[in-house]
Amino acid sequence: MTFLTWIVLIGTSLLGSIAGVLGTFAVLRRRALVGDLLSHAALPGLCLAFLVLGQRHFAGMLFGAFCTGLAGVGLVTLVGRWTRTKEDAALGIVLSTFFGAGIVLSSVIQNQRGGGAKAGLESYIYGQAAGMVLQDVLWIAAVSAAALAVVVLLFKEFKILSFDPAFARTQGWPTLVLDLALMGTLALVTVTGLPAVGVVLMAAMLILPGATARFWTERLGPMLVLSGVLGAVPGTIGTLLSAGVVAGWLGFDPLAFGPTATNLPTGPLIVLSAAAFFLFSVLFAPRRGAVARLWAAGRLRSTTARENLLRTLYELSEPRLPDRPPIAVDQLLARRAWRAWEARWLVRWASWLGLVERTPEGARLSESGLEKARGLVRAHRLWERFLIERADIAPDHVDRDADLIEHLLSREIVEALAAQGAPRDAVPQSPHDI
Repeated sequence: MTFLTWIVLIGTSLLGSIAGVLGTFAVLRRRALVGDLLSHAALPGLCLAFLVLGQRHFAGMLFGAFCTGLAGVGLVTLVGRWTRTKEDAALGIVLSTFFGAGIVLSSVIQNQRGGGAKAGLESYIYGQAAGMVLQDVLWIAAVSAAALAVVVLLFKEFKILSFDPAFARTQGWPTLVLDLALMGTLALVTVTGLPAVGVVLMAAMLILPGATARFWTERLGPMLVLSGVLGAVPGTIGTLLSAGVVAGWLGFDPLAFGPTATNLPTGPLIVLSAAAFFLFSVLFAPRRGAVARLWAAGRLRSTTARENLLRTLYELSEPRLPDRPPIAVDQLLARRAWRAWEARWLVRWASWLGLVERTPEGARLSESGLEKARGLVRAHRLWERFLIERADIAPDHVDRDADLIEHLLSREIVEALAAQGAPRDAVPQSPHDI
């Protein structure tokens, strides 16, 4: 890799990392649009700085963008606190107003001699990471260090502000000052990232890492670390793809859509890489991912169907217990809203697990199945009795509620219900038979 590639790689990785850490707080506070607000509110600041200075001055234009970005965030905070306007509406109003002002000022600059090319506004709107130099990386590193120091020093305050701001206010904490400190730090990082990824894509750099990390953990500390990693890694991948390094490793360009190699911009590739991580997390995160949730829902449905089969077999066999008479499939269908093939499939499945024994007519409970069914019926009837005696629900209305909840009752809850008067280890009489 060339020296320029290393410079861009370090700069984009640092920017993605600190943007991910700070963006996590915006995601947790349901202020994901704040990143978009900051990016768009920075545009009039860039234009005003150019008009005041009369030339393209990097530090001056970033300072102007920071001021208007911070003003936009402050306006949203004040409007939300002092008027009846909801926060999402305030975000939309301020964002569109500031961006409209930026477009007007941009048109004024375009009409001047030299126009927007002299101002370099395109690089701030769309980003130009490939033009990053060593001074830019040092500036990003300094801003990242300062922002990280703020997060470390105010971690406890930002934590309570993200999860329970009402409690913080009742404890006398200066929530408005803390809110502005967090948003100000976020604005500084946003403005710093404008030359690399631009106004349009900086919001994604702030939102995607935090939203992705939320799928993998429920603790704030690990989430911040993971957000930093998920911001840095896409920065690295996007830079390597854009610089052609990956093509050199593979021997072909994976982004070439034809006989010639492509030369795609770094900023969009970074955002697309972050979006790919987000999509992977949406699908495959162990607890919150779609696949895991579908698997858990399928397991719950299958467990519920199997336990309903055992309870139904027990109730039909109850008059002749301890004998285990065979129960015909038609009897099961009369009790449950199953189709014939579903009932036969459940019987076959339960027989594989050793819970029932198949007979020519249908099935009967095995010894182990009888014990499990007895526990299920006991939990069902204890819950029915609780609903009748404590919730004052009519006996003919409790069966469906108990049928839904019995599969989720823990052993401790069942024993607590039994301690209220039922004989230990005994199956209470059904309230429908009383």
